[in-house]
Amino acid sequence: MGKTGQRPLKVGACIPVVEDEMDGDSSRGADVLAMARMAEAVGFDSVWVPDHLLIHDAGRDPQGAWECSALLGALAVATSRVDIGTLVIATSFRNPTLVAKIADTVDELSGGRLILGLGTGRHEPEHQSFGYPFDHQVERFAEALEVIVPLLREGHIDFDGAYYAASGCELRPRGPRPGGPPILIGALGTGPRMLQLTARYADLWNGWLTWGRSWPDAIPPIREKIDAACEAAGRDPATLGRTVAILVEVPGQRARLVSTSPTGSGEPLPGSPETIAEALRASRGRVSATSRSSTPRTRPPASRRSPLFWNISTVASGCPEPTGPHPETATFA
Repeated sequence: MGKTGQRPLKVGACIPVVEDEMDGDSSRGADVLAMARMAEAVGFDSVWVPDHLLIHDAGRDPQGAWECSALLGALAVATSRVDIGTLVIATSFRNPTLVAKIADTVDELSGGRLILGLGTGRHEPEHQSFGYPFDHQVERFAEALEVIVPLLREGHIDFDGAYYAASGCELRPRGPRPGGPPILIGALGTGPRMLQLTARYADLWNGWLTWGRSWPDAIPPIREKIDAACEAAGRDPATLGRTVAILVEVPGQRARLVSTSPTGSGEPLPGSPETIAEALRASRGRVSATSRSSTPRTRPPASRRSPLFWNISTVASGCPEPTGPHPETATFA
């Protein structure tokens, strides 16, 4: 395995777990684990899974998905090196105290490799189908963060809010990291409240670009909004790790990620693995924030800061045999 420390950024693979998204087929449990192991073998730094239950967009057949938290446990024991991330767990599907308990448990099983991506949950029909509320999304998400973050960081909480409550709640036993796993929040800058929550609570930010243009030039306008939100919160923007999810299209492999967009649209980043790798290396400056010494660095401490990730989404019908480590050009396809 080559030294990934030579890269200017880290690269992750999004594993297709939604029906019909594995080159038109539906992944089975064995496929999910095989793809994760292959991503690890060829040099990816992380693997990621979404959190959906039943996608039912107008004009399309329903698409189910394997349950996210169960997949995390399986991925934790099927891999040994890569980080394991969620893009993103819908806090509306589970009580926030349970989310924290799941996260601490998966972090233990993986030896401290979990990245806990959190979001509101975007798809109203699946909430209705499974009996979860869909009103006041951002308010519910903000309150969930008030529970999850201190519970993971401090191990206990008493809370009485408008949507959630916890009395004498403790995480016992604790996972391998006393402060729990790093927390990622996805926000594209379309609403100021999500940006504020990201600046206040997150260790990493994610920009999910697969719905639109997965090209580096789409990033700076979003980055500027994230930086401004950090500064408004009294936080050095450079202390917030940056991740971006993109859709790539390599020769002979049509990019398809239907569940990410109600229309199935998007502009993937095309080219050979080498071309895509070069585009990612050249675009690092578009994503990274510049530290401003006049802004007090309030959180997180340096030991909790995370490097830049690109999360690459592709769709594959199977796992190719590894041809050796490719620490700078690995692309899952």
